[in-house]
Amino acid sequence: MLVFWKQNLVFLAVPKTGTTAIEGALAPKASMVLRDPPTLKHTPIYRYRRFLKPFFVQAGGQEPETIAVVRDPIDWLGSWYRYRARTDLDGHTNSTKDISFDDFVLEYTKGKPAPYANVGSQAKFVCDGDGNRAVDYLFRYEDQNRLISFLEERLDVTLNLYRVNVSPPRDTRLSAAVEDKLRDKRAAEFAIWDQASGST
Repeated sequence: MLVFWKQNLVFLAVPKTGTTAIEGALAPKASMVLRDPPTLKHTPIYRYRRFLKPFFVQAGGQEPETIAVVRDPIDWLGSWYRYRARTDLDGHTNSTKDISFDDFVLEYTKGKPAPYANVGSQAKFVCDGDGNRAVDYLFRYEDQNRLISFLEERLDVTLNLYRVNVSPPRDTRLSAAVEDKLRDKRAAEFAIWDQASGST
C-alpha cells in the first residue's frame, strides 16, 4: 500500500497485479509505504475502510481517494499458478508443481479450496460487503498506458515501470469446460474486471 498524502490518494496493492513494480517506482514519492507484513501491504478496501481510513480522515480532515489495479481473472489465476510452481515451494501444500492449470482452476472454484488454490479474490479486495465496487479509481492491469497516465498526472511524476517478481513460465491454457465453470462460479471476478476503466 502506498499513501500519497498531499495528493490525497491511497494505492491499494491487489496481489499479482504488478504492484511491486509500481511500489518500486513510486515509493520515493509516497508519504507512507506499507511493505510488511503482507497483510498490511495487501490491505483490501474493506480492511482499509475499517482501520486506516478513519485514522487518515482524523489526521488530515479529508477522505483520501483510493486506487487499485485488477487483472483479467484467468490471467491472474495463471500468475498465481506459475508463482506457486517455484522450486522453493516443492513439497509444500501451496505448491502447484504437479497440478495442471485446469485442476488448479477447478479447485479455486470450490467454496473452500485446497491451500495451493486458496489465492483470494480480486472482487472481494476492491468491493464492499454487499459486493459493490468500493475503490474510487479501478484500472485494468492490461491497460498500463491508462494507469501510468493517471499516476503521472495525479502525482506529477514520470514513470518507468520495470517487470519485477515475475513468475516462472508455465502452460496456462484453460479448457473451455473449465473456463465456463470458472465464469459461472466466480462471476464476480469477471464483473469487477469489466468495470475497471480508471473512472470513478
